[in-house]
Amino acid sequence: MTLTAFARHIAFALLLAGISAALVRLMIDLGVMDRPDPRKSHQRPTPKSGGVGIVAAFLLGIATLYEFAFFSRLADPYFRGVILASALIAIVAFLDDLRDWPFAVKLAAQIVAALAAIASGLYVRVYHLPYFGAVDLGWLGAGASLVWILFTTNAVNFIDGLDGLAGGVALIASLFLCVIAERLGGWFVYFAALLLAAGLAGFLPFNFPRARIFMGDVGSQFCGFVLAVLGIAASRFERAEMSFLIVPLLLSGVLFDVAFTLARRALAGERITTPHRGHLYQVAARAGLDARLVAMIHWGFAALGGLTCAAFLAASPPAKPLLPLLPLLVQLLWLGFVRRLAQRAGLGAW
Repeated sequence: MTLTAFARHIAFALLLAGISAALVRLMIDLGVMDRPDPRKSHQRPTPKSGGVGIVAAFLLGIATLYEFAFFSRLADPYFRGVILASALIAIVAFLDDLRDWPFAVKLAAQIVAALAAIASGLYVRVYHLPYFGAVDLGWLGAGASLVWILFTTNAVNFIDGLDGLAGGVALIASLFLCVIAERLGGWFVYFAALLLAAGLAGFLPFNFPRARIFMGDVGSQFCGFVLAVLGIAASRFERAEMSFLIVPLLLSGVLFDVAFTLARRALAGERITTPHRGHLYQVAARAGLDARLVAMIHWGFAALGGLTCAAFLAASPPAKPLLPLLPLLVQLLWLGFVRRLAQRAGLGAW
């Protein structure tokens, strides 16, 4: 990429960040409020749905990409599937912010949006693995992609419980993904990650270090969904073996927290769809760790995932399966640390 082209891309991203910030400011003035309750971390009513700015910036950018940047487009069916699915998830999530629908309704909307993307052909069918070569899952690949999209969408949604946590993680993940995609010639992923980062950059100053507004489901579900879909698109990078692990590595802290918490609650016989404050990041904050520090620790997890991706892509095929163990080891250390904090604070079984 030439320096001139890069400068144009950054200028366009800054314009979108400004649009995002203006819409976030508007949502603060409109005052769609998130009321405190026992399962939430905030103590006073706070505006929500700041994710409207993120969504608008992304969709405006993706429409521009579709119209003018032909070299960076996916095949038309894939591209239309991404636009339709992301718009659908945003609309339903925004209505959920206004009406607080049951989880079953939200999940149904997520399934429809995920199926729209998959029906366009955007799913992982062939996995390129060291030692095994190309492994074709056939139609099972569509099922695996559906599970991945749903889990990642909800993981980012569940992690949005402290000021700046979800927004900061998504911003860092998007920036790393943007750089990685540019290096590998994945132009659609490059531009889409840049657009998502632009929307998040306009939102985050209103959400950290003290939240003047929350992103709401419209922001967290949308970011999770887009990153999940970009993870599928990244799996098709021809110049990188096992590229389907790029986004999971970038979101390793989020995915581990949610997977561990769901497993722990299921084994304890709890209903996993019931709202709670048992995520590791929530327990750490309840045990006395400063909420801003918890958010920044998760930013560090995302940055570690990005650095691991860089090493992962440069590694020889035999070494690739070992590198994802680094973020896993860090998460296990974090789990042990949070457990000790919780025990000292007297938080029950923790």
